[in-house]
Amino acid sequence: MPFFRYENIRIFNDDFVESDCIPDDSIDLIVTSPPYNVKIDYSSYDDRTSYASYLDFTRKWLEKALAVLKEDGRFCLNIPLDKNKGGQQSVYADILGIAKDVGLKYHSTVVWNEQNISRRTAWGSWLSASAPYVIAPVEMIAILYKDSWKKTSGSGISDIERQDFMDWTLGVWTFSGESKRRVGHPAPFPVELPRRCIKLFSFVGDVVLDPFMGSGSTLLACAATGRRGIGIEIDPDYCQLAVERLVNATDTKQAKLAIADPLPAG
Repeated sequence: MPFFRYENIRIFNDDFVESDCIPDDSIDLIVTSPPYNVKIDYSSYDDRTSYASYLDFTRKWLEKALAVLKEDGRFCLNIPLDKNKGGQQSVYADILGIAKDVGLKYHSTVVWNEQNISRRTAWGSWLSASAPYVIAPVEMIAILYKDSWKKTSGSGISDIERQDFMDWTLGVWTFSGESKRRVGHPAPFPVELPRRCIKLFSFVGDVVLDPFMGSGSTLLACAATGRRGIGIEIDPDYCQLAVERLVNATDTKQAKLAIADPLPAG
């Protein structure tokens, strides 16, 4: 039973890898940003595992993602280009390799120019060639699919405007990240990211899944664009946070009643 449901939105408090709440071959589009393994203080997930363990976890959830996608299902995967905490790792290349290995097909990549350089805390060897650090203030959105890139299922109704289509089909998107303090989550992503992915890669009425829902940004975008949104989140507090954000966005009495007495987790 969902933790929360309102119109075409469902939230499940569950572990995506172990969950049976999503039938196979049922999802039109996945939009998600999984944990980065960069020591973020999540409430119900250890973001400090070894890199080998992190990649093993990645393989498991990517296999599950492949299973729930329709034959013409798409997948927008927001991941870092690389990381330097705990040793330099080519995160994007490694995860993309696993994705292709489990059976997902590669279409293209969007570079999200987040323009966030305020988090820089180390320069390596300052003004010296001995050991400088190179840090790119960008993240990657890998565009993947299951079997067929051409979408034949769904309503066939697109709601993207001409200029947005022209701008977003260029492979660099520039907009700011989201404030942790404002949202109340240690690693939120801005609603603009899933909004673009949803309008560019899905039809109105399609089923969109975020298996690492977090603060609910993908579901907010679904509610605003007429898609059926499903969010899975292992932490009940983050599920509640997502509900609160949806309530504030929809501002309906029915949604406010739902938040006062959420459905049992599971």
